[in-house]
Parts: sequence; C-alpha cells; structure tokens
Amino acid sequence: MYRLPLLILLGSALASAAIQEPVKTDAGQLTGVAGKNPEVRVYKGIPFAAPPVGDLRWKPPQPVAHWEGVRAADTFGSQCVQGGGARGAAPKGGAPKGGATGGRGGASGSEDCLYLNVWTAAQSASEKRPVLVWSHPGGYTSGSGSSPQFDGEALAKKGVIVVTHNYRLGVFGFFAHPELSKESEHHTSGNYGLMDLAETLRWVQKNIAAFGGDPRNVTIAGDSAGAALVAMMTGSPEGKGLFRRVISESGAWMGLGVSKMTTLAAAEQNGMRMAAAMGAKSLTELRAKPAAEIQAAGGGGGPVVDGWYIPEDFSKTFEAGKENEVDILVGSNKDEGTFFARPTTAVQFTMQAKTRYGDLADGYLKVYPAGSDEEAAQSSLASFRDALGFHQRKWAQLQEKRGKSKTYVYYFTHDPTPGAPNSRGATHGAEAPYVFQNPGRAMWTDLDKQLSDTISSYWVNFAATGDPNGKGLPKWPEYREKTSNRRMVLGDEVKVEPANDAEHLAWWESYYQKLLKQ
Repeated sequence: MYRLPLLILLGSALASAAIQEPVKTDAGQLTGVAGKNPEVRVYKGIPFAAPPVGDLRWKPPQPVAHWEGVRAADTFGSQCVQGGGARGAAPKGGAPKGGATGGRGGASGSEDCLYLNVWTAAQSASEKRPVLVWSHPGGYTSGSGSSPQFDGEALAKKGVIVVTHNYRLGVFGFFAHPELSKESEHHTSGNYGLMDLAETLRWVQKNIAAFGGDPRNVTIAGDSAGAALVAMMTGSPEGKGLFRRVISESGAWMGLGVSKMTTLAAAEQNGMRMAAAMGAKSLTELRAKPAAEIQAAGGGGGPVVDGWYIPEDFSKTFEAGKENEVDILVGSNKDEGTFFARPTTAVQFTMQAKTRYGDLADGYLKVYPAGSDEEAAQSSLASFRDALGFHQRKWAQLQEKRGKSKTYVYYFTHDPTPGAPNSRGATHGAEAPYVFQNPGRAMWTDLDKQLSDTISSYWVNFAATGDPNGKGLPKWPEYREKTSNRRMVLGDEVKVEPANDAEHLAWWESYYQKLLKQ
C-alpha cells in the first residue's frame, strides 16, 4: 500500500478527538453526532437557506432565520420533491403542511429541503483543512445530499472536510415563466437549483472555518447532473471567488453530450404550457397549488441561459476564456451508455442520425456504422460514450488555455461486477462508490478496495493542493493538448495512456463547431 502525502497524513493522524462543540454558524449554534469512526464528526440537516415554500417558491434562496440555543444537527433534512412526475398523482387531500409530498406511486420529499451536511475530522477550528463540496447526480429530477452512497466519512478521515447539499429539483428547481421573469430584479427565471448550489458555497465561505475548514481552499465536485452544475458554476460570474478547484465526473455544461443549452424563451414557453394544463391563470395561483399537484404536472427541464447565472451558452463563455480560472480534474467512463441503453434498430439509428446531424450525418454514420441492428446497438453505446468523453476533453482543452489552471483528465474503465450476466461494465456513475470508498451492498474484492483507495487519494490530494499526485501513487501528468495529450486510466491497472480515439473526437469537434455558429 502507498503512503498519502504528508499534508493528508497529518490531517488524519492528528484527528484523535472531535472538534469542540457547540459549533457557531452565522445562524446559530450546532452540535453534531459521531461517525462510525469516532475521529469523524457529522453535522446533518443544517439549513443553508429559508424553506422555499409559499411565496418563496421559485425565488432565489433567502437567508436562514436565526435560531436560539443549540440546534442538534443529528438528522438529515428532507430530500427535495421528486418522483411521480407527469405520470404521478397527487395524494388525496393535497400536500401536507410545509410542501411535503407522499403517497404510493406519487412524489416524495418536501419543498422545505434546503439543507446541507458536514463531515469533519478536524480537532479545532484553526486547522484550515481543504473543503470538498459534493453535488449529487439524478438528472436534475432526483437524489439528495443525504444519500448513503455519498457518505463523506472515508474522505474526511483522509483529511478533507466534506459538504453535501440538496438543491431544488425538477419543476421546483428549473421552472421558467414570463411572470417569474417579470417579478425578478434580474428579469429572468429558471435556475433555482443552480442558485441553491451557489448559496451552499456562500454558506461554506461564511461558516466552514468553524468546522476546521479553509474557505480559501474549496473544491466543488459532482457526478452526472451534479457534474454539470459544478461546470456551470465554473462558467458563471456568480461563482467567482467561491471555490478554487473543480472535480467533474461524467458531465459538464452541455449535460452528458454535445448540444446547445436551453434558451430562456424556450423554457418560458414550456412553463406557460404547464401552467395552462393545470388551469392556473396567474403566478399567484401556481404558488398556491400543493407541491404534489405541481410535481404531478411535470415540467422543469434543467438549467437555462437566463442572462444572470448563465449569461450565455457556456460553450461561448469557455471558448472566449471568460470562465472562472480554477484547477479542474475531469473525466468519463468506458461504458457510459449502458446506463441509458434503449433498444434500437439500424433503421431507427440511421434516421435519428440524419434528423439530428443533418449534413454531418454521413460522417457520423461512417464513424458509428449501422449496417445491422447489432452494429447499430454497439454504435449507439459508442456514440454516447464518445460524446460525453469529448465534452470532458473539450473542457480540459479550454481550461488549459486559461494559462494558470492545472488540468487533469481521467478515464474510468473498471467493471465493478466482472463476469456477472447483468453487468453493465464501467457504466455511468460507476466511479462514484470508489471515490467515496463506499461499496454499498457490493462485495468488493481486494482489487476494488485498492482502486478505491487510489482514486479517493487522488481526489483528496487534488482538493488539498490542486495536484492529485502523492507518494506511492502512479504519476498523473497534467493534461496538455499539444505536448501531453494523455489521460489517467483508472481501472484494473492504473496507468497513463495517450488519447487514441482521434477519429471519433474529430467528428464530435466538427459537430461542436457547427453548434457554436448557430
């Protein structure tokens, strides 16, 4: 086994006692609970914004009310409203007080969900440990910061302070409407989930020092939709000064592929259609409806170019070098598409390619042939994998051009269930348990444990210093497009390899350039 860098060793070895309590935050005092390891203290369900209910539905996060006495941070807050969707049904009697929902087959969670959680092994507020803020995946429609798979204890033991958080989802987090834009001082609407991430980061700046963290050394990280959010925060002027580094796992500002971002006008049209379908004639009527009824109606398709948090399509922002100058560690997985695989035929695949790619379709079908149904199915998976991989690589290329940013690219190839009849390989999200050293119900082999130890150490080292390398770890070179076009393979063997998929990347580059001109 390797040794961690001295910085991390010291952070872990000295943590023989919990930080002194109560911990003082800007809203009041807190006490936490012991982790499974007594060296780690966990603070659950800390409110970082006022409950976005009633008149605060579809508004930027508002300040938390101060509480008297000491609050026991021993229970996770509710997850944000999710599930049900357009096919769900509102429970009889509507939603309980506070915007909570429930019912078999319907939505779950609550609008009162803006809570975060902290894992720390610091003994005092003076330690100034690096901070890692994690944004969960879930397609902007599901998930929470309290999910057991993102338990931060193992990472905290390695020397970082871990913060996980909730953000508004679906129609509550990404709903645009002309009336909402009219009432906004910024004349816009739609990105409330992204605003919740920014508010989490502002809370960290104000309060994390009390938990032994360094507000000047914050890394934001996420997977899938969470990765897209942290990429957008990198491009957003609202993210300036709130973090120094970014870890993006299988996602960036274009989502999980290569596309233009949704415009505010298009999102507002969708919002009006949803309101009309519900029979709501005004914003006041929409805000008066129970959460479960709103959730059942569907709507809210993700972040939009709102002119405020997202001033323009972020492809233009990054191309112009106007994003925040931060260090990044980004990558994707070998079998991304198996998570989303849908049956297709050669005819379907070909028609979809011609409809989507127009005059570039012939080139696409040359790279991703569909001479038979079986070949079309394989090309569908390869196309998804390569589009996401291209997106991550494009971010690395553009961030490198900022000059002072350190950039690292990885490629996760390990199959967590090799030989299993239902194995999906190194599918979308398969790397996350290895980052958190949390196998869940999986039966990990010694190889799994070693790989997880390696990956988590890379992530912790990067959060601490901007460099994933450390004593005993395979050397991970910085990404340099012209002189060192290499990525770190995180698989059965951890090694560096050149980017050898030039033909596929070249086609995606041609499509990306076409989108930039539209």
